[in-house]
Amino acid sequence: MEIGRLVRTQPGWAPAAARGRSRRPLALSSSGRRGARCRAMESPASASVHAVSIPFSDLKEKDRDLGGKIEEGLGPSGLGIISIADVPGFPVLRKALLRLAPKVANLPEDVRKGFEDPDSRFSFGWSHGKEKLESGKLDTFKGSFYANPILDVPTTDDVLVRRYPSYCRPNIWPASHLPELEIAFKALGKLMLEVGLMLAYHCDRYVMQQGVGTYDGESLEQTIASSRCHKGRLLYYYPRQFSKQEEGDSVSSWCGWHTDHGSLTGLSCALFTKNSLEILCPDSAAGLYIRTRDDKVVKVTFEENELAYQIGETTEILSRGRLCATPHCVKAPSSENASNVDRSTFAMFMQPDWDEKLKFPSEIPYHQELIPPNGTLTFGEYSERLVNKYYQGMT
Repeated sequence: MEIGRLVRTQPGWAPAAARGRSRRPLALSSSGRRGARCRAMESPASASVHAVSIPFSDLKEKDRDLGGKIEEGLGPSGLGIISIADVPGFPVLRKALLRLAPKVANLPEDVRKGFEDPDSRFSFGWSHGKEKLESGKLDTFKGSFYANPILDVPTTDDVLVRRYPSYCRPNIWPASHLPELEIAFKALGKLMLEVGLMLAYHCDRYVMQQGVGTYDGESLEQTIASSRCHKGRLLYYYPRQFSKQEEGDSVSSWCGWHTDHGSLTGLSCALFTKNSLEILCPDSAAGLYIRTRDDKVVKVTFEENELAYQIGETTEILSRGRLCATPHCVKAPSSENASNVDRSTFAMFMQPDWDEKLKFPSEIPYHQELIPPNGTLTFGEYSERLVNKYYQGMT
């Protein structure tokens, strides 16, 4: 297992003012068709918006001016999401991992129990029925397998492991029951991080072009590159019977409203199956929904072979609001053909290191009740307090 080795940016990627490791607190104030859509075949009754898309060939060019695209997708008037098209190798890695999600979820209960890690607050290994929904009820609609795809052992410091168990404990892999999971999970997670770092570089250029100037602390790219606590989440949404369930009509019926609190979240398009056969989503209204700045709810799509990235709260704070995080949820299919349909997807959470100091101004809108009087927390402390809000018995 790897200990303490990180994926790094290519030489010269980071803005000059941000290179080098800094421990100062982050000063915070407020295409053409390339495959199936990440949705069902649309009908006029289910209007949706395609995420702003950037070709990978443009993203990898450091001198390419992508400011217009960044602003359109991630700026104050954007939806907080952008997609990257034609990433080499992504389609194969996506399917290799997502096809394993039902296999993990359907392992015998006693086997899955052995992959749980209560000491990490179920942030490593298998988790099901531990997280609370908006209603306060436990979420039994989906199961998750968590791991750090970059570092199997983020640290060997026992003090840190006890202090930040959600990030510092080692990975748990079902080596005897599903050995291919570790290989597929790491491959897709590392690719998402590499592409995310490229996007972060262009985000930094955009932010500084907006008059923010050099960062007081680290840039988004360097914050992500130097972190040891990235987390991948393989999600499996269990089939549901909707004909007699009113909640099937709720826009947040499969995943409740939330805003990611990290830096950048990579998303794969979902894979739907019915009776073990891959299908298109049977309901054009199902999928990812985002709440806009003017309080509208919009369904957002991206292509099956595109990688999507969403902005997290920490990046909004770091960029002084030039890059914006948005609340989002997932609606389950609820048509007459939706029974016994399941959904698999993967999210890669890229976030600051657990000991990165965040200085929150009083006007920051997020989770004011969690911020101490001096307005300063490490990212580990901040995320720990958030976990307390959403998991049973952790308040």
